[in-house]
Amino acid sequence: MKAWSSKIFLISTVTALLLAGCGGNNEGMNNSSGESADSGKKLKVVTTFYPMYEFSKQVAGEHADVIGLIPAGSEPHDWEPSAKDMANIKEADIFIYNGIVEGWAEQALESTPNDKRIVVEAIGGIQLMEGEEHGHEEDGHEEEGHEEEKHEEEHEEEGGSLDPHIWLSPVLAQQEVLAIQEAFEKADPAHKDDYKANADAYITKLKELDDAFKSGLQGVKHTEFITQHAAFGYLAKEYGLTQVPIAGLSPDQEPSPEQMAEVVAFAKEHEINTIFFETLVDPKIAQTIADEIGAKTDVLNPIEGLTDEDKKNNLDYIGIMTNNLEALKKALND
Repeated sequence: MKAWSSKIFLISTVTALLLAGCGGNNEGMNNSSGESADSGKKLKVVTTFYPMYEFSKQVAGEHADVIGLIPAGSEPHDWEPSAKDMANIKEADIFIYNGIVEGWAEQALESTPNDKRIVVEAIGGIQLMEGEEHGHEEDGHEEEGHEEEKHEEEHEEEGGSLDPHIWLSPVLAQQEVLAIQEAFEKADPAHKDDYKANADAYITKLKELDDAFKSGLQGVKHTEFITQHAAFGYLAKEYGLTQVPIAGLSPDQEPSPEQMAEVVAFAKEHEINTIFFETLVDPKIAQTIADEIGAKTDVLNPIEGLTDEDKKNNLDYIGIMTNNLEALKKALND
């Protein structure tokens, strides 16, 4: 955490110089409640990674300019803000982040004070699960002893062992959209009805997605699936499945040979024929396990960022989640 603080302090110093050079123009970017409607300016909304950007765009409609800080193809667990990013955070009317994933966010906000800025931590008010750290700890708790000590520093950076991946549950994603809607209405009450209509329309799509998961996963042959990192705990819980992560909450965690052997044994015991990997992380570990047991590999996308291919195919959150459902149906009926 000391490294984070030092880096944020340095960036915030540079940010202050950049903002000072802009003179009084920055103050006009920060709107108090209703000011956007009076001045004709759109809200400036700064979000962190893709799901926060997508949910915010859906609520905003035509009344806000929404910025996503973390670029396509970047893994959000590893991303760090630049001086330009800090300037955008400083100037935001609304800043929206998920929570826990963005280990830098709270320090960045403290380093860019703005009394008019509305901050949304989308996981706020949602009961979080303990994260699965590795293997097939089905109760979601890490075993005690040396493993807990081994990952202590990593957990500190990730916000402890709480699982932040709530956007992968279509049900919990609705709660995030509602939290974002509330912030828009507070920042710009003149367009409150529009924000509500936009949020309602998107929540309807999320409810349809939830219905598709319920019907599509009902009566599958298997209920266990192996994935590269522990991102799908909320989705698994929602639809009666068991997630078996090779690594932990962070995709950068490297499983030990013992943990790899546990996953291999679990896959053989439960006749699992597909090992899932994800788009923004090297799939070599998933491929190694698949080769060991003669299984296939397939993508189960945690939607932590769009790839160039996703954008080329005009995929969005709903489209990727629909692809995830099809991949799960295929694997769990194999």
